[in-house]
Amino acid sequence: MASVSPEQSVPVVLSVSGRPPTGRPPGVLAACDGSDGSLWALDRAMTEAELFGLPLYVLAVVNPAPAGYPPGMAELVRESVETLVESMADGLRRAVAVVQGQRSRPYAGEMSLHVVLGNVIEVLLEASTRQHTLVLGTRGNGGFARLLLGSVSSAAVHHAACPVLVVPAPAEG
Repeated sequence: MASVSPEQSVPVVLSVSGRPPTGRPPGVLAACDGSDGSLWALDRAMTEAELFGLPLYVLAVVNPAPAGYPPGMAELVRESVETLVESMADGLRRAVAVVQGQRSRPYAGEMSLHVVLGNVIEVLLEASTRQHTLVLGTRGNGGFARLLLGSVSSAAVHHAACPVLVVPAPAEG
């Protein structure tokens, strides 16, 4: 393997349009936010992509203004948004490196990393229209908490345009 670290070997594609890049062949889409659940899902997504011989798209979504900006504030927060996006891109590179380092055999297939601005659920559902499988983790919110908070996993399972694989936390022990 080359001396380039996994963090540097895969460039991050930034889409500010709120949509992942189009025109790519269907593949395995892994949602990654840096949480333990998303790292387990990323590992499983690598396995799925290898199994089916498909490209792997690792997607992080940044929602810089969940409630929107008051008029005139957008310009003032542009630098903060750029910092947030760069931080997410760096986190995505590190997440891939961590998962690659824990695998018995590193993923060697086609992979691209994408940071997209927008609402997480909306972006994932839009991206699912062009994919073979959407893989995401769960944070373990269940029951009453899920009713109150909503769930990216639940929304994907019910509304994605492709099969969804929700990866639970590994069994402790």
